[in-house]
Amino acid sequence: MPTKTFFHRSLLSLAIASTAASGNFALAQDSSQGTELAPLTVYSDTYRNTATKTALEPDETPQSITVVDQTALDMRGAESVAEALRYAPGVNTELRGGAINRLDLFSIRGFINYQNYYDGLQLLYNDWNLQPQVDLIAVEQVEVFRGPTSSLYGSMPPGGMVNLIGKSPSTESFNRVELSGGTQDLKQASFESTGRIGDSDLSYSLVALGRDKDGQAETTKEERYLFAPSVDWQITDDTLLNVNLYYQKDPEMGMYTTVPASTLFKDNPNGHLDQDAFSGDANWNEFDKEVLMAGYKINHNFNDDWNFLQNFRFTDADAYQSNTYSTALDADNRTLYRRAYLTDEATTGFTVDNQLSGRFKTGALSHNVLMGVDYIKLDSDIAYEDAAAPAIDLYNPDHTQIDPDMNLSGTAYTSDFELSKRQLGIYLQDQIRIDQLVLIGGARWDDFRGTEEGTKYGARVDNELEQDNWSYRIGALYEFDNGVSPYVNYAESFEPLEGSDRNGNEFDPSTGKQFEVGSKFTSANNRHRIDVALFQVVKENVPTRDPNGTAYDKVQAGEVRSRGVEVEASSQPTDNLMLSLAYTYQDMEVTEDNSGLEGKTPVWVPEQLLSAWADYTFYDGDAAGLTLGAGVRHIGESQVNAANTAGKVPEVNLVDLALTYDLRHLASDLTGTEVGLSVNNLFNEEYYTCFDELNCWVGAERSVQAKVSYTF
Repeated sequence: MPTKTFFHRSLLSLAIASTAASGNFALAQDSSQGTELAPLTVYSDTYRNTATKTALEPDETPQSITVVDQTALDMRGAESVAEALRYAPGVNTELRGGAINRLDLFSIRGFINYQNYYDGLQLLYNDWNLQPQVDLIAVEQVEVFRGPTSSLYGSMPPGGMVNLIGKSPSTESFNRVELSGGTQDLKQASFESTGRIGDSDLSYSLVALGRDKDGQAETTKEERYLFAPSVDWQITDDTLLNVNLYYQKDPEMGMYTTVPASTLFKDNPNGHLDQDAFSGDANWNEFDKEVLMAGYKINHNFNDDWNFLQNFRFTDADAYQSNTYSTALDADNRTLYRRAYLTDEATTGFTVDNQLSGRFKTGALSHNVLMGVDYIKLDSDIAYEDAAAPAIDLYNPDHTQIDPDMNLSGTAYTSDFELSKRQLGIYLQDQIRIDQLVLIGGARWDDFRGTEEGTKYGARVDNELEQDNWSYRIGALYEFDNGVSPYVNYAESFEPLEGSDRNGNEFDPSTGKQFEVGSKFTSANNRHRIDVALFQVVKENVPTRDPNGTAYDKVQAGEVRSRGVEVEASSQPTDNLMLSLAYTYQDMEVTEDNSGLEGKTPVWVPEQLLSAWADYTFYDGDAAGLTLGAGVRHIGESQVNAANTAGKVPEVNLVDLALTYDLRHLASDLTGTEVGLSVNNLFNEEYYTCFDELNCWVGAERSVQAKVSYTF
C-alpha cells in the first residue's frame, strides 16, 4: 500500500515557532500626519484574547503571543493564513512550497498544525483533505499563541495555535469596493460593508469576494467565491447577540502533486525543472470544495464583574478531488511512475464553547476567574479510490494521458468509511494580579471519543477510541516600571492517538510539555517593543517501531524535542517609519526512537528563520498619501528526508515589496479612492520544500497584484 503521509494529517507532525512582528504596529493615525503607536483593540463584546479567553492584554500574559493586524494584512496583500504568517518568527509557512493552497498548513515551534481556529472555535478538520479555510478578506486580525494550548482548547499539537478573528459588525457606516488584477491572470473583486440597520438595535457586517486566476503549475487554475454576513443585536445594555454565516465555494484549487528532489536542486543530467513543473494530469486534477458555517455568539453581563459568553458554530462541508501521486523515479532521472486517486468527503458537525468569567478580590489579590465547558462533534463520510496511472516524462510532459472517465473502484485501496470525533472539555483558569505581578494558572479535563466504521484500504474496520486527559498551565510575569516584563511559564498539550501495541494495549494520548522563559519590553511612548523567548517543548508517547515485533508493530517509545530562541521587535523611530524584525533559532531532534531516527532532525524544520519589514509613509510634500513597504525573508536549510540521509533543501532569501497611495491627495473628488501594488518574491527566486527525496514542492514564483479600492 502506498505511503500517503503527504496527503493526510500525521500524528507525528513537526514544525515551528511563530510570531508576527508586524502585528504590534496598530497605528492610530490619519492620512495627514503621523501619531505614535497605539495598543491594538478589537471592538466587540464577544471578542476574547486567544491566549486567555479573557480581555487580558497580550503584554500582560506570561506566554508568547503575536497579533498580525489589519494594517499589516492589507499592506502585504496577504490572502491566506500562510501568507499572513510569513513575517512571524519561527513560523515556517513554506511546508509545501508556498504555491499549495488546499490546506492552511504551517508549523509552530517545529510541530505541524492543521487545527486552525476561527473566532475562538475550531475549524472542523476530518484529518484527510477536507479542511475548512477562511479567506483573509473576512479576517480582522490573526493571533498566534505559541506553546501548548490544551489547558484552554483541548486536543492540539504542542507548538501552538492560530486564531483568525473575523470582521465584526459596527454601528459606524463603512463601505468599500475593491478590484484587483495581476500575474497568473488574476481577476478579483471584493465588497465590505458595516453599519447600523436603520434606527434599530441591529448592526451588521458583510464581506463578499470572487477570485479567478491561473495556478502556478501548468494547466491548473484557482477559483474562489465567498459570502460572509454577520449581525449584532444589542438586546439590552447587558446582552448582545451576534448571528453569523460564512459560505465559501472553491471550484478550483490549483495543484497538489510533487516532483523528486533530483529534478529540482540535486544533480541531474537532464537539468532542473522550471517553477511551473507539474507531475499531474489535466484530466485528473480536480479539487472542488464547499463550506458553510453558521453560528451565533451571545454575551451577557450579569454586572460589572461577571460575564457569560456562549459561542456556537455549525459546519457543513464537502470536497471532491482527483489527483495523482508519485511512486518511483526511473533510473533515467526523468520518468516518474504514478498512481491516480480520488477522494469524496463530506463533514457535518458543530462546536460550542460556554465561558463564565468573573472578577473579584481576596485581600491584596485581584482575580479574573474563567470557567468553561466546550464540546466538539464531527461526523465525516470518506470515500477513497486508487489505481495505476501512466508514467510521465517530467522533461517532456504529456498532461492529458489519464482518461477522465476512468473507473478506480474495486482496487485494493478502496475505502468507504465513516469517521466521527467527540471532544468534551471542562476547564478552569485564574489570573491573579498582585500589584505588578501577574500570575496565571489553568487546568482542563478532556474526554475524547472517535470511531471509524466501514471499509478502509480494502479491509473492514470498526475502530473505537476513548481517551481522557488532564492538561495544566502555570505562568508568572512581573511588570517593571521601565517597561520590561520578564516571565516564565509551563504548559502542557495532548493529542489523541489511535492504535495499540502487538499485545493489544491501546495507546495513550501523545502529550507535550513546555518550559519557557522570556521578557517583553514596551517603551513608555509605545513606539518601541521587543519580545524575547527561550523555549523547550518535548512531545512524548510518539509511536515508533516495536523492536520485538514486525515492521508494522508500534510501541509508544518515541520522543521529539524542540528548543530555541525567538526574537520579535518593532519600532517607530519617526512618525513616518515603522520597522519590524523577527528571528528564530530552532534545534529540533528526535530524542527517542526505535526505527533509526533517534538524533535526527525532522523535515520541514529550518534551523534559522529571519524576516524584516519596513513601512514609510509620506505625510507632506508631493508624495503625501504614499506608503512604501519592503520586506526580506530568510528561510534556512532543512532536511530532505526524515533519516537525514539525502542532504538538505537549500536556503533562500526572498524580497517582497508593497505600496499604497491615497488618491485624494491628487484631487478632492477622488476622496475615498486608493490604489495599491504588492510584489512577492521580487527577484523570482527558486526555492523548495521536501517531505522526502521523491516528494518535493516548488516555492511560489514572483507574483504581482495591483488593486484599486473605493471607500464610502
